Amino acid sequence: MYVLVIDRRLPTVRLVAVAFIGSQFPDLVDKPLAYQFGLIPSGRVFMHSLPIALPFLIGTVIYGWQTERNRLSVGFAFAYVSHLVADNYGPLFGPHPRIRPDLLWPFADPVSRPDVPSWAGVGGIHIRLWTGFSLLVLLVTGTLVLADLWRRLRGNPHVSETGD
Repeated sequence: MYVLVIDRRLPTVRLVAVAFIGSQFPDLVDKPLAYQFGLIPSGRVFMHSLPIALPFLIGTVIYGWQTERNRLSVGFAFAYVSHLVADNYGPLFGPHPRIRPDLLWPFADPVSRPDVPSWAGVGGIHIRLWTGFSLLVLLVTGTLVLADLWRRLRGNPHVSETGD
C-alpha cells in the first residue's frame, strides 16, 4: 500500500517477495522447530518472541540501511511485525489488553498448546509439507543473503534499490 500511495505505482516483484517472506518468517522458522523437530515448546515462540524478533529485525533494518535497501528491509520488518500483531490481535486489542507470554519467551512460559496442532492433518502430513516448504524458502533466502554478503566482502556490491 505504501508504494501505491507514495510512489503511485505497483511494488516490484522483489519487494512483494520480501514482504511475503517477512509475513511468514516466524512460522517458517518456528513451526518446523516445534512440530517437526521438537526443539522449542510451541510453534509460537522463538521467532514469534519479542526478545528474539526485535534484535533480528534491528539487524535486518541495519543490513538494509548499509546495503542501501531501506525499503526492502523495512518492508520485511513491517510484514514480520504484522504477523506478530495478527497472531496476538485478540489479547493485544481485546477488552482487557495484555501481552501474551509467547511474545516474551524465554522470559515467560509460553501459552499451553497441544503437542500436535489442529492443522497437522492425517499422520502429520501438513507438518511435513510445511517443514519442506519452510526449508526450501529459508534455503533460497539464506543463499541469496549469503551470496550478497559474499559479493560485498569481495568488493562487488552491485546494489540497486531502483524500482523497489
